[in-house]
Amino acid sequence: MQGVYGFVVSPKGSRYNNTKDVDGKKLILNTDIFNHQFTNREAVILEEPKINNTSIRKGDTVLVHHNVFRRWTDVRGDEKNSKNYFEEDKYIIYEDQIFLYKHEEEWLPMKGFCFIQPIKAKGDFDIDQEELLKGIVEYTDGTVEKGELVGFTPNSQYEFVFNDKRLYRVYSKFITIKYEYQGDEEKYNPSWT
Repeated sequence: MQGVYGFVVSPKGSRYNNTKDVDGKKLILNTDIFNHQFTNREAVILEEPKINNTSIRKGDTVLVHHNVFRRWTDVRGDEKNSKNYFEEDKYIIYEDQIFLYKHEEEWLPMKGFCFIQPIKAKGDFDIDQEELLKGIVEYTDGTVEKGELVGFTPNSQYEFVFNDKRLYRVYSKFITIKYEYQGDEEKYNPSWT
């Protein structure tokens, strides 16, 4: 099956990433289907659309919107699939639901997005563990360079955890400043990731 504009994808693993191995035992982190933080966001492209204006190809891994695989409950209490659901383990998504893709072993963001890793707060009196609205560019669409220390506008970041890293997806247009890289900035990656 091939769509005109839609990619056919399958979740990489299961719909939810709500378990973690601890000392050889499976720990269930969440049992709630509503919590978007435990929804799987990695998918594999099964079919490309007929009209494909991207460099995403069949077999590539993509990072998708958190609602693609999520289930929800309607007002009657009936569990439903997302609007992207097609059939068992197959979903139809569109270009605007893809944020990052892995093509030939390299992760590349879609145009308009950067992924930024937060940095540790350096101040003696900082309450937060990380520096607010500041981070090091991990994946870039070319607007800024990888490894640059940047600042972004409030409420423009969206958290992703993948490849054992916690990253913020930020629209490139919301990156407001490039800082001088001092060299003593330390990436903040909490142990729970």
